[in-house]
Amino acid sequence: MKYYQLSASPLTRTPSRMGIRSPLWGRSHIQWLLYSPQSLPWARGTWILVLLSLTLTLSLPVQAVTYEREDSIRVVELLQKGRRQAADKNLVLYYAHQFLGIPYVGHTLEVNKEEELVVNLRELDCTTFVETVTALILTTKHGGITWQDYLRWLQTIRYNNGKLDGYCSRNHYFSQWIASNSRLGLVEEQTGTDYPFIATQQLQLNYMSRHPEYYTMLKDNPEDVKTIAQLEKAVSGTEVRYIPSSLLNESRDALKCINDGDILALVTKKNGLDVSHVGFAEWGKDGKLYLLDASSIYKKVVLEPMPLYQYAKRQPTMLGIRVIRSPLPAPPLGECPKEEGRNDKSN
Repeated sequence: MKYYQLSASPLTRTPSRMGIRSPLWGRSHIQWLLYSPQSLPWARGTWILVLLSLTLTLSLPVQAVTYEREDSIRVVELLQKGRRQAADKNLVLYYAHQFLGIPYVGHTLEVNKEEELVVNLRELDCTTFVETVTALILTTKHGGITWQDYLRWLQTIRYNNGKLDGYCSRNHYFSQWIASNSRLGLVEEQTGTDYPFIATQQLQLNYMSRHPEYYTMLKDNPEDVKTIAQLEKAVSGTEVRYIPSSLLNESRDALKCINDGDILALVTKKNGLDVSHVGFAEWGKDGKLYLLDASSIYKKVVLEPMPLYQYAKRQPTMLGIRVIRSPLPAPPLGECPKEEGRNDKSN
């Protein structure tokens, strides 16, 4: 099968900057969108727009990257193992479990004077854990096998519309993260007006602009504080639906909207915030729902030892959960093509 590059950004390397090729897409992928009987006319139109938007995003060069060599080696090792998994393997949980025991460290993205794409698989907080796993899955699902492919997807999900353009372009609030990646067709929030999404939250975001002293890269930059305040205002007033904590003890059948590996965003009542913590859903053998997360309590990535219902009872500001599925199902890409002249390592 022949594969076509939707963009042809040159591959270049310097000690800190690199241009990355976009992932390869198969002719069958495009044909499915255009001609498949399962692809309804409205869906074809929607997905063609999403595909074009994502193509433009992925064709943008990756900006400066902060990482250690062991991060790039680890990414390539994981991608090689991931692509060898059985077709019915839950890749979200597979990749997430590879990080069990990795130390929890907060604010690992706040390490530069200017915004760069930071990759740190040696230390994770709850958001970088979710982003790391999601970027690995997207890379694998779209036939990527290299460090550069991974960087492209990580930048895409971390920044508004996939474009790294300074500190304020990062999706700092998880509602922004969900919205940006939904626009790109990479995630879909599970929601609705029916059970179990019976609770609502009206977003009122202002925590960052009111507390810039908590953010290393923001506290001495009043112009960025103003921009962040504008971004907060743009999202505030939006109403979202969630599953209240009181329902998290229900059976798997009652909560069938939650799949193994779904991203769970813990809704908070803390002033100025939307979400206080994120992780992945994992159903236990006891039929209870558990949270797989980078835990600030245990100081490492863990599968929480207690069901999420009990966990929630110990979190006085937790209201419930939002459920985000990633990545969205895509038509098969066929066998991954062999690539000549590409190095699996960053250096």
